[in-house]
Amino acid sequence: MKPDPVTLQILTSSLEYASEEMGLALRNSAYSPNIKERMDHSAAVFDSEGRLLAQAEHIPVHLGSLPWGLKNLIRYCAREGMELAKDSMVVSNDPYITGTHLNDVTVAAPIFHGGSLTAFAVNKAHHADVGGAFPGSISMKARVLSEEGFVLEPSILWRRNAFVESNVERFAAASRTPTERKGDLKAQVAANFSGARRVKALLDKYGLEAFELAAARSFKHSEKLTLARLRRFRKGTFTASDFLEGPAGEDLKLTAKVRISPSGIDVDYTGTSKQVDYPLNAVFGVTLSGAYFVVRCLLGDDIPPNHGAFAPVTVHAPPGTVLNPTSPHPVGGGNVETSQRNADVVFRALAASVPGRVPAAAGGSMNNVMIGGSGKSAPWAFYETIGVGLGGGRETDGLDGIQANMTNTMNTPIEEIERSLPIRMVRYEFRPDSSGAGRFRGGSGLIRGYMALEAGTIFTVLADRERHLPWGLLRGRAGSGTEVTLERKGKRTRIRTKSTLELDVGDVIEVRTAGGGGYGDPKKRGPSKIRRDVNNGLLTQGRARREYVRLSA
Repeated sequence: MKPDPVTLQILTSSLEYASEEMGLALRNSAYSPNIKERMDHSAAVFDSEGRLLAQAEHIPVHLGSLPWGLKNLIRYCAREGMELAKDSMVVSNDPYITGTHLNDVTVAAPIFHGGSLTAFAVNKAHHADVGGAFPGSISMKARVLSEEGFVLEPSILWRRNAFVESNVERFAAASRTPTERKGDLKAQVAANFSGARRVKALLDKYGLEAFELAAARSFKHSEKLTLARLRRFRKGTFTASDFLEGPAGEDLKLTAKVRISPSGIDVDYTGTSKQVDYPLNAVFGVTLSGAYFVVRCLLGDDIPPNHGAFAPVTVHAPPGTVLNPTSPHPVGGGNVETSQRNADVVFRALAASVPGRVPAAAGGSMNNVMIGGSGKSAPWAFYETIGVGLGGGRETDGLDGIQANMTNTMNTPIEEIERSLPIRMVRYEFRPDSSGAGRFRGGSGLIRGYMALEAGTIFTVLADRERHLPWGLLRGRAGSGTEVTLERKGKRTRIRTKSTLELDVGDVIEVRTAGGGGYGDPKKRGPSKIRRDVNNGLLTQGRARREYVRLSA
């Protein structure tokens, strides 16, 4: 007898919870601040064919690439004769296989029922250092993938209830912080155990037939909802371009042509700049993530995020471009910065198709900070990203100082940084006058200042939107661009947003992140809202007069 609809819904909801529980297990058992504090990880459950069953509300750039990466892993294992055996797990960080960059390590656990492969529990986590020339493993200096850090081809991490120590050791040994790497790998294995345990319990209770029927029903439901929501979009082809800033001041163009039809959405990136010999290339899995993220934002979060929800979305990025590079081009920054610009350009293209649904541009950068040194007792490395302002929308101001679009992490508590590392945080606050003016203003960016307490500290910043500002919509103004400064011996110097420097004791790096673009005519912003922003320190009186009062005079 076929299961009833209530049972099928219980199965579907249980898989979603299993993914969330995986993320909690990973966070709670991780060693690094980047995972245990910032939650820079993602988790999902898949069927035996690598089709997404359910995912946790984690990192968009991770989640969109996981189905692509898992299918690549499955094909790689079949091609190389690697058995996906019971009680085993496969690990890799090769971005051309798993879909993001070297710091993101993917661990996949096959799940068996009745002797047959039935599902996968998969997670991806950002390891703060995987080797390479500089602490944090991301900089503009790399010219090929191997210069960014250790490349771990798909390998068996766990077999017959034990770690394959040789694979753990060669990965950890390449890092400046091997103990932390081992600890985070253990946390990833623990997360997959949690997910596999939940899936096995569902299979034991309801049976394989009900499990597969629930998956098919959920796929069909999500696809049907997606196509129904698409009917609200204006049909046609919509094109937009935006720019990413290269390390020497050059511009990389991203172009998206988005075609809306009754059968779905097609995103074509023909016209995008060719791949480059520095790490702003984004592997195709990252590009998929950006397109999926924008579509999901505009269609509504009540559509279950599974294989069916993304089936109507097709993406084409010409090989050899910054959105679909060829190995071994470096890709470290493509995952964090190019991904953000990809989301911006797809949003901008769709603004004409769904008027009022698309907000102005967010700050458009993850503002990556990588710091490290030799240490008094052992080498150390630290990684974090800094929030920006969201763009204003049809009815609301943009949020202030928040991780935007392709990232969904927390901030690193100052107490954790100063307790663990030779760094003093000297400033952390909202950035005044950074929001784009509009009837609904953009969100304010942040100011975050780092003082080195140890000589020879290596500081790398990888950010964007320094020159190409976050755009406004419907006469809204652009948000302020990113600024990075070095204060040394009382002298303050502006440095590029893609820089690596060696700091001495007392040197201070200050990162001022971009604000969101404004939405609508600034003349129509209410005086009480302007006064509130001035009173809260988000807007100076001089800027208020220039952007608002003078305009309405």
